[in-house]
Amino acid sequence: MTYCVAIMLDSGMLFASDSRTNAGVDHIAIFSKMKVFEKKDDRVMVLLSSGNLAITQGVTNILDRHGHLDPQRESIWTAGSLYDVATMVGESLREMQRRDGPFLAQGNVDFSASLLLGGQIAGEPMRLFNIYAQGNFIEATPDTRYFQIGESKYGKPVLDRVVSGATPVAEAAKCVLISFDSTIRSNISVGLPIEMLWYPRDALRVGAYKRITEGDPYFGMLRQGWGGGLRRVFGELPNPDWLA
Repeated sequence: MTYCVAIMLDSGMLFASDSRTNAGVDHIAIFSKMKVFEKKDDRVMVLLSSGNLAITQGVTNILDRHGHLDPQRESIWTAGSLYDVATMVGESLREMQRRDGPFLAQGNVDFSASLLLGGQIAGEPMRLFNIYAQGNFIEATPDTRYFQIGESKYGKPVLDRVVSGATPVAEAAKCVLISFDSTIRSNISVGLPIEMLWYPRDALRVGAYKRITEGDPYFGMLRQGWGGGLRRVFGELPNPDWLA
């Protein structure tokens, strides 16, 4: 399991993913779940992945390979629309499932995977897609500013309460980290490091990248302050009078 978030703000896009993978409580490893495709001044595309790691790594390798092996074939590097790239991601996901799915099913291995694709290609606005395990997808709208995949339920409430299109990026990043802290506290399958990437609107290049590891002073301060603040506010609220 994992936890990934992608948010489309008025000023740009914010991406975050954890790095924990596990096949049982005694087999835990760290793998990046964020893949960045960047061609400065032309396109920036960020792919976040959740699910079977072999399947999702296969998807990113297929996307990379198509552009390099056959320059005449349309690829993520030549597509004129992020919608077309989302279609390629969905097709690559189906290709991996067709190839490996029957063999994994024989061993009762879950081979499902889902991905978030966001970014911008020159000539069109920023776009964000949630690509399901079946390869189909939906696109973010002004009414639905963010997508989550993986273990999303613990981190969703704070995002719903805080984030809007007008939220400044620094506040959105703080909210996302609190969302991750809530998830990490409640689910052992999500853990540090956290990768965060900021893409400024119309920049056509990555704005900032941060990898948050154990001992990060800001994240430590944030999780301590958030926990203490929740307990303080909880203590200030009145008890129900019907139990007095």
